[in-house]
Amino acid sequence: MNVEIHIANSSYIGYAQEICDLIYESAQARGTGIARRSAEYVAEKIDAGKAVIALDGERLVGFAYIETFSHQRFVANSGLVVHPDYRNQGLAKKIKRKIFDLSRKLYPNAKIFSITTGLAVMKMNTELGFKPVTFSELTDDTEFWKGCQGCRNYDILQRNNHKMCLCTGLLFDPKAKPVQEASPFAKKVVKPVIKTRKTNKMFKK
Repeated sequence: MNVEIHIANSSYIGYAQEICDLIYESAQARGTGIARRSAEYVAEKIDAGKAVIALDGERLVGFAYIETFSHQRFVANSGLVVHPDYRNQGLAKKIKRKIFDLSRKLYPNAKIFSITTGLAVMKMNTELGFKPVTFSELTDDTEFWKGCQGCRNYDILQRNNHKMCLCTGLLFDPKAKPVQEASPFAKKVVKPVIKTRKTNKMFKK
């Protein structure tokens, strides 16, 4: 196996229909809803360099693309998929990292968001600094929510006035301050202090 992940360009347009089929078949196998995209739409993303494609030689093994909403204030990393023969090998995480870095490069001030029912995707996003949020904190761009019409769970979204669905909303805000972890020294100091206090209480009894 010699998988390489490339930033897409026009030379990869020939994979567009195969990518659409792979995304759809993956969703069917998981039994989850997904917004379907046409081969023409995927080809546009590839041609614009707003996608990454993973290949083993000439074989398609993974893909993800970028969408922008609300005048490029919001960016979505969409369509992340890995071929069944290449799963559980860390490839999805590499593709996610590549499309995330590309999003940050192309749209450094945009908030990056995702809605997903997949636990693995939630975990990958969390490791990159995404936080779970309500749908009200995501884009209100109707073009994004139109994309959900091809999802089998769209009626749930409609019934809840686009405020909630089976998906979890995740958001990366480049302006948000990261949570500071305690230094190794602080951790060493705090633990003995806690133990000492517990010991003192035992003696007082």
